[in-house]
Amino acid sequence: MEPPPGAADLGRADWERDLIVAARGAHLAWRTETTYREWAARFVVFLKGRPPREARGEDVAEFLSRLAVESRLSPVSQKQALNALVFFLEKGLGRVLGKIGFQRAAAKRRAPVVLSRKECARLFGQLEGTWSLMAELMYGTGVRLMELLRLRVQHVDLERGALIVNGGKGDKDRVTVLPAVLRERLEDHLKRLKRLWREDRAEGAPGVWLPEGLGRKYAGAGERWEWQWLFPSRGLSRDPVSGVRRRHHVTDSAFQLALKKAADAADLNKRVSPHVLRHSFATHLLEGGADIRTVQELLGHAKVETTQIYTHVMRRPGLGVRSPLDTS
Repeated sequence: MEPPPGAADLGRADWERDLIVAARGAHLAWRTETTYREWAARFVVFLKGRPPREARGEDVAEFLSRLAVESRLSPVSQKQALNALVFFLEKGLGRVLGKIGFQRAAAKRRAPVVLSRKECARLFGQLEGTWSLMAELMYGTGVRLMELLRLRVQHVDLERGALIVNGGKGDKDRVTVLPAVLRERLEDHLKRLKRLWREDRAEGAPGVWLPEGLGRKYAGAGERWEWQWLFPSRGLSRDPVSGVRRRHHVTDSAFQLALKKAADAADLNKRVSPHVLRHSFATHLLEGGADIRTVQELLGHAKVETTQIYTHVMRRPGLGVRSPLDTS
């Protein structure tokens, strides 16, 4: 019998095997485990032959500082590296690092790319079927890409006009607005999904993936209707950890490619990615007079300062101030 990929991939070096054991003992997501392994590998190369078990907090500090100064990494990427190395050394290798002082990466305040309402319409006009529904739902609710892909049937509340986001950034839950204009299309989409779900059950396909805790607490819940992915893949695929062939959600790369092709076909002169739809959601709400605190809650931002960046790209920034050229 072919071993599951996750069970077969236990690393090569001792340090990597220790990291994998710690990661799986902590039930880290597969994506998180692979990211941590990549950062650990880069750190081991940085040590130039010194055993990672001898690494100190000063080594981590120097590595992180070089990422900021020489590699010019963003603060987000540097923080990811910090989290990975702390987990690797403390949880994987049992080291005590103490306080780590390092050169922080400089925050780059860049104006987000925002589409106008007409550009959004042109973009959506080049999409069909599920891709069209996904793009309009992302723009209409302001969810992040992975939040969109990880939506399940139970997260769509058509009666209340709400979309529930479970385990968003920072593992936080929130509720955002569900566009009324999408209600009929979502109802049709759910009917098609229910036929697919019944076919999977009739063929004895395994249930969808559930987080470790839920999977243990609610045996068989992955086969229930309410837990099915809102945007499932067309076919079954092998789970990277368990090796079970089951139906997963569509991949982020597939949606990104569909959006890129649509942007090219719509002849847009902006770099369009899924996150641009979220930027456009926030900006258009503020332009329409929505309170910035409300927009902050809908987006799931921890700080209102993060939301305020959209005030710089509004159609009429500066509280409606007109250019002097328009008044001359």
